[in-house]
Amino acid sequence: MTTRPDIDDFSYEEARDELVGIVAKLELGAVTLEESLELWERGEALAVRCQHILQGARERVAGAGDDAAGADAAADPEASA
Repeated sequence: MTTRPDIDDFSYEEARDELVGIVAKLELGAVTLEESLELWERGEALAVRCQHILQGARERVAGAGDDAAGADAAADPEASA
């Protein structure tokens, strides 16, 4: 079995691209049962990595929105009155 890069080091795009490749291999059905299970497990881990990155991005966007709202309120004290 070849050594694969650690998923925790992947960017969203790297994880997504490998996951797409795994799905394509599984859909072809040209791998053994053992290989299918290994691919499935790696695919699950890649999907978790993608979700983790997306959640972090959502939190950053929400935080940026909160920061902008706070800055607007500080700039216009009458708006919050």
